[in-house]
Amino acid sequence: MKKFVKDLTVAEVEYPHKRYVLLKLTDNETLPEMLPGQFVEVKVEGSQNTFLRRPISINYVDRDKNQLWLLIQTVGDGTHKLAELKVGDKLNIVFPLGNGFSPVQKSEEKVLLVGGGVGVAPLLNYGKMLKEAGACPVFLLGARSKVDLLEQDMFKAIAPVYVTTEDGSEGEKGFVTQHSILDKEIFDRISVCGPKPMMVSVARYAKAKNIPCEVSLENMMACGLGACLCCVEKTVKGNVCVCKEGPVFSTDQLTWDL
Repeated sequence: MKKFVKDLTVAEVEYPHKRYVLLKLTDNETLPEMLPGQFVEVKVEGSQNTFLRRPISINYVDRDKNQLWLLIQTVGDGTHKLAELKVGDKLNIVFPLGNGFSPVQKSEEKVLLVGGGVGVAPLLNYGKMLKEAGACPVFLLGARSKVDLLEQDMFKAIAPVYVTTEDGSEGEKGFVTQHSILDKEIFDRISVCGPKPMMVSVARYAKAKNIPCEVSLENMMACGLGACLCCVEKTVKGNVCVCKEGPVFSTDQLTWDL
């Protein structure tokens, strides 16, 4: 897939939570094809501590408005600078990068999409694609508390949404792997994005149930092209660069202890 380096324009800025910013970017030209699960590398201006580009998952592609959405958690100087962007500002990005989630395998297949924290971001676009292709996506989203749940209205507009919160303020109390839906329904496939311990737990569940599972890894990625070797992951076929060979991998490719 062809890659682009462009200065996109900030069309809208939203703050869904005090630790998050949603940037909606647009261009004078029609945005290129992007697959759910792919990511962009953004150039951060004005940060003395951020020298390399930052990888950000593609949250959503609004074709009607010709917008690319980036849901960003503000954790360091670079992401805080991104949160200061205003409508009309330019943001230089390299995109689309990496390989995305699997396309629909069969008509009306039931796909469980599991996300934790900001890891829910790429699942929104993926769920939309699955539904439009005739699959039956189901979202299982986890967060620390109710206020940490993001884009709930968007998720609910696509497919059924099940929630866990660690404090029990919404949905079932606990972690996503403890939700009762896992014992009540049978799924054809599972796709996961979030903290590694959560992804490992879901992968173990999937293995026990003999369900194909893929995960989106969040290794540190500086170049996005497989050149800097800082995002290497050990697989059954040897070490690979997550930014180039992933970020989405089938769990049977990984050397996790399941």
